[in-house]
Amino acid sequence: MAEPYMNDLPGQQWHTDEEFMRQAVNEAIAALDTEDVPVGAVVVYQGRIIGRGRNQREQLKDPTAHAEMVALTAAASELGSWRLNGCTIYVTLEPCTMCAGALVLARIDRLVYGADDPKAGACGSVYNIVEEGRLNHVVQVQRGVMAADAADLLRTFFAQQRAKGKK
Repeated sequence: MAEPYMNDLPGQQWHTDEEFMRQAVNEAIAALDTEDVPVGAVVVYQGRIIGRGRNQREQLKDPTAHAEMVALTAAASELGSWRLNGCTIYVTLEPCTMCAGALVLARIDRLVYGADDPKAGACGSVYNIVEEGRLNHVVQVQRGVMAADAADLLRTFFAQQRAKGKK
């Protein structure tokens, strides 16, 4: 496993999009140990990470175990509510349709993501669910934060999978 960007100290608070995205990248790196596609996510409320997630589809044999879904569930549990008003989610890869829909339904205020997903992205690349004005909630989006780091992780993972004769 690659080295994380920064240690996660109990009670640690970060303040910039890049600092929070580094934490999402750390989650993506951890997914590498489980043969899952390296995507990571963190949910932030009032400057504090309240939910973390990484892809766990292979590990859990669950098609819904995307990084965003795991992080949203953890955040909802932490807040004691499915409504995540006032929260920002940081994700290393542009969310898919399932995850984008979940962000809208959870009332996430803001999405910050790294790499675009030109094949399955639902936040501007293929679809744009999170900014669809006909839905009952619109999510503010910041694209491209640490995109090169996220894309490098994905390229490395898929090259390794191809070398093993997988994916």
